[in-house]
Amino acid sequence: MIDFGRLDGRGRRISLHEVHDENWRAVADVAPLDGQRRFVAALAARYLLLSTREQVWRSLAVCADGTVTGHVMWGRDEDGSHWIGGMVVDGAEQGRGVGRAALLTLMAWLAGGDGCRELRLAYHPENTAAHHLYTSLGFRPTGETEGDEVVAAVPAETALAAAREPSD
Repeated sequence: MIDFGRLDGRGRRISLHEVHDENWRAVADVAPLDGQRRFVAALAARYLLLSTREQVWRSLAVCADGTVTGHVMWGRDEDGSHWIGGMVVDGAEQGRGVGRAALLTLMAWLAGGDGCRELRLAYHPENTAAHHLYTSLGFRPTGETEGDEVVAAVPAETALAAAREPSD
């Protein structure tokens, strides 16, 4: 379990957990709001399969007081950058600070690890909610793209500083 004491807007403790026999179905069933399906998979099950089959990504369950509310995955490039991807917060849980708390938790954990120099992620340019969240946490566009998505990065030191700030 990865837990840095972050709370969502309802005061629930947000933690990240390995996906295992007891929670994988709940993680697989995480679904975004209908309007977000052009930006992310319709179900987190797709990301779980990527983690299992390609072995580049590692999936984590996002939990609020122990209940699965989302999915996020991470990977490491040979250059020392760590990627965050496949973030989906269940539609019924959105707007409550779950995504922000989960990202801050993952950012602190990854940036505090050995050899992490930078965190990266990619998002669709029309996904304004993702853009606002990521830029508020220090991510800045690099000028690179991954397919039709904008690549954004934050230095590990900046990510650690953002993760140390008190919850809103």
